[in-house]
Formats: sequence, structure tokens, C-alpha cells
Amino acid sequence: MQDYDSTEAAESQYVTPAQSFLMEEEQSSSALPGQILNIPVFSTTQNAARLGSLCSELELGSSAFQCDKTAFSMMVPSLRSAMQPGPSSRQVAIVGIEAHICVTQTALDLLADGHQVYVMADGVSSCNEGEVGIALQRLAQAGARVTTSESWLYEVMGDASIPEFKAIAGLVKDTKEKTREA
Repeated sequence: MQDYDSTEAAESQYVTPAQSFLMEEEQSSSALPGQILNIPVFSTTQNAARLGSLCSELELGSSAFQCDKTAFSMMVPSLRSAMQPGPSSRQVAIVGIEAHICVTQTALDLLADGHQVYVMADGVSSCNEGEVGIALQRLAQAGARVTTSESWLYEVMGDASIPEFKAIAGLVKDTKEKTREA
């Protein structure tokens, strides 16, 4: 989400916490889910010269891939080449806006490329609130898995016996109030 988007998007006060929960590099000693589970983060801005940089609530870690684009899909050549080929890159989780434009076109491109796509319902929005449900329904019909950030994290872990579980469970507990309304 960019500065321009954060003031325009419907319910951005709920969407941004879910996005932050998955991606933000906290100033505290706790790591992020992506860091804990070794999940790469890819971020794009849409024409940043006109629409602004990434909103201040989403401070991505230094390991995140970032690029600017004018295409509506984030699957631009530089991002495609940055994605590591292999089984783990076949599963992609998406957060962002506009749900019916950039999120949809990105998800459809990823599906066409054979990826398993997860769209975080609590991490997408639109300037036109009515577009979100339609976009999520369309993406589900196209084969994307529409879920929530917390549900997806537990699905990625799969089992409470993995070493990363305690850190993720602690993060979920610590951010529960922030993401509860999402």
C-alpha cells in the first residue's frame, strides 16, 4: 500500500495491520513471520513518482525485493527474475490494493504461471469498497485460495511441533488486538 492508497482505500485502518503483521520489520526484538519461516517478500509500488512511496506503516525489511512499476500486475520482468525457481516459489501469498485491479491481475498472472496463490482477505482493499468482495470471489473461482493472514500462517506451518511454531504463535498473540478488526 502506498501513501496515496492508504488515505483512499476502504477500511485501510484494518487492512494495513494485516499487511504489517505479515511483512513489517518491527523495531522490537521479535522477527516477522516471513523471517521466522524463511519466506521471501516481494513488494512493488505503482508509479511511485505520481502515487508516492510505500506507506510508512509498512516498513519492509532490507531483504525484501522492491521495485516500481506502471503495469497493473506486479509480475514485471524484474520481479519474475527475482523469484527463485523451485517448489517453495510455487506458493505465493498476496496482500495489497487495489483488490480488483493490481491484486487481481497479479493473482491471475501467477495462476497462469502455475503458482498456488493465496489472497489474504484481511490484507486487501480498494478505494471502492464494493469491488473487494467481487474481486475475491472472482479470484476464488479462478483457483486462488482466499484466506486470512493468520489462517495462512498456520497452514504454512502445518504442525505445532516445528521449531518455528512458538515464535509464530507469540507473534499472533502479540498482534491479535491490532489485527482483530480486520
